[in-house]
Amino acid sequence: MMRPPQPKKIPKVHSAHGDERIDDYYWLRDDTRKNPEIISYLEEENNYLEDWFEKNNDCRKEIYDELVSFIPPKEVSIKIKYGDYLYYSEINSEQQYKTYYRELNGNKELVIDVNALAEGLDYINITSITPSPNNLLIAYAEDLSGRREYNIKVKDLTTGKIIDSKVERSSGSIVWDKKNTSFYYAQKDPVTLIENKVFKHKIGTDPKEDVLIYEENDSEFHLHIYESRTKKYLNIYTSKTESSETWLLDLDDELGQPFCVLKRSDKHLYSIEDTPECFYVSSNAENKKNFSILTFTINQINDFNTWETVVEHDDAILIEDFVAFPKYLYLEVREDGLPKIVKINRETLDRKYIEFNDPAFSCYLATNNEYLDTEFYYGYSSPKKPSSIFKEDIESGKSKLAWEQPINNYDESLYKVERLKITARDDTKVPVSLVYKKGTDLAQAPILIYGYGSYGIIIDATFRTSILPLLNRGFVFAVANIRGGSEMGRQWYDDGKIFNKKNTFYDFIDATKSLINQGYGNSKNVYAMGGSAGGLLMGAIINMEPELYTGIISAVPFVDVVTTMSDETIPLTTFEYKEWGNPANEDEYRYIKSYSPYDNIKPSNYPAVLVTSSLYDSQVQYYEPAKYVPKLRENSTSDNPILMKMNLVGGHAGKSGRLNAIEESALDNAFLLCLTRDSN
Repeated sequence: MMRPPQPKKIPKVHSAHGDERIDDYYWLRDDTRKNPEIISYLEEENNYLEDWFEKNNDCRKEIYDELVSFIPPKEVSIKIKYGDYLYYSEINSEQQYKTYYRELNGNKELVIDVNALAEGLDYINITSITPSPNNLLIAYAEDLSGRREYNIKVKDLTTGKIIDSKVERSSGSIVWDKKNTSFYYAQKDPVTLIENKVFKHKIGTDPKEDVLIYEENDSEFHLHIYESRTKKYLNIYTSKTESSETWLLDLDDELGQPFCVLKRSDKHLYSIEDTPECFYVSSNAENKKNFSILTFTINQINDFNTWETVVEHDDAILIEDFVAFPKYLYLEVREDGLPKIVKINRETLDRKYIEFNDPAFSCYLATNNEYLDTEFYYGYSSPKKPSSIFKEDIESGKSKLAWEQPINNYDESLYKVERLKITARDDTKVPVSLVYKKGTDLAQAPILIYGYGSYGIIIDATFRTSILPLLNRGFVFAVANIRGGSEMGRQWYDDGKIFNKKNTFYDFIDATKSLINQGYGNSKNVYAMGGSAGGLLMGAIINMEPELYTGIISAVPFVDVVTTMSDETIPLTTFEYKEWGNPANEDEYRYIKSYSPYDNIKPSNYPAVLVTSSLYDSQVQYYEPAKYVPKLRENSTSDNPILMKMNLVGGHAGKSGRLNAIEESALDNAFLLCLTRDSN
């Protein structure tokens, strides 16, 4: 067995509020990502991981082949209408990337072949494929590093040639003007990677001549642009954790300037949708945390007190999203942790719910591009049911299946889904969804528990092809909807951030213990998994309860919280102060330090840990996991492996390409199966 890598130590002293922290591995930060000594160390970690698998019944190939066996020969996406055309994608089982097409009167036409674009490249991500209003041009955003800095390209669909490729460092969002000659885009700050400027670019001109439409000067805010569903406005949505503001630009007025809908204020989040008659807005003003729906006219801009409430706030029901049609509103809501879709008559305000049957599931508003459409699209999935999209005839209310994710060699009747409420240490009831194969001996089964619990992000009970090999080998898979998400409403989020952050970790630990006590899983085979902020969760729980878990998968983990949140030059730091706290404030500094995984590593009987990351990750910088692994390893008093897989290409989501993603899932599964064999 190879000796674990041992990078050198160069103590770095961080001082704040009379407190000192010593970081022996701070030197592993290199913003150029070219330091040969650092690259060599990362390669050593990859070699060490390969050596460990080679000596521990490596089943990655077996799992990879099994995951590939679920892929059908060809997959075709749902077809989305833009003007007279239907746009969609196809991908064959042996391909890494999708190919995009469009149809007119049944005639199929190639739009973009990403497989061809990817030839000779280590990484590619294509997003925001956006046809011009006249369907003669198509714009798309291209990331070739994984840093989510997108170059925008425009293709002439008549000649097949790229006619513009000069806009760089964009967020990827694209909105066309009405004349088909220009588009709007948001640009990122070159250091912080925060989207803070909106420009209008005329095709074929130098981006230096682009017109600045809007600039966000508050470093705690970042912006996003999109076209309204009526096609009348460019929406500029700028926000931070607890506050937002919307600006509108009338796309019919070529020389117009954006105007503010309602000035930002503390702890007020709102988002709008326009109709020809009025605007609708979801708002949590006046401490209505779960949001209400209001309406107003153009004459009531910036006069909140005159806006009329359409859907009242409800402490028990969170409004997540909504979409307007001429006669109806459709709301995506959440009650008791479960999602629902409600249809509301705009005139009478009568309501009707779309019903679903599984004990745990996901439903959502799907792509509904056109305000005047006569059909409403919504999505559905459960832990045993692959993703599907339904369309409802808006007038009749009748639904039918429009698209379903094809899965080879899969029979959903072989699996069972359950939903529980466990009691946390402060008597809070925490929802947990489970899936396992029927006939599994639950008390003796290995159990994998997944968690996130940050940013108010909801982790729904959805279908995951990646865990099928585990379920087929007798695992129980659980998702714990811990505080810090919004599964139980916006208060659930507030109860798991800033000075309440430890509730997130306690909930996950308590859910784990409760599941084992109730007979779901063998205490000798307990595994946990989380990524990004979920990786922070993984780091915190093994510092608090190092012997509770057999193995941990920590993907792109945010583990060095104090150092990162103290450095405004690190991408995305400033607008997350209301999530984690600002270490410039002593009370926030000390609370963050009390749980920050990197700062709380101590000699302990740590479980086996697999850390995965990417060199060009823009959300969690590679050096956080790169520092975390050697420090964890040197403090572990057990013989359990501490491994790291560092992709030397790719970003926050890993490598690009579907087959590459399957390789990464096979790595995770094989790691758990190796440990399960060892502990039996």
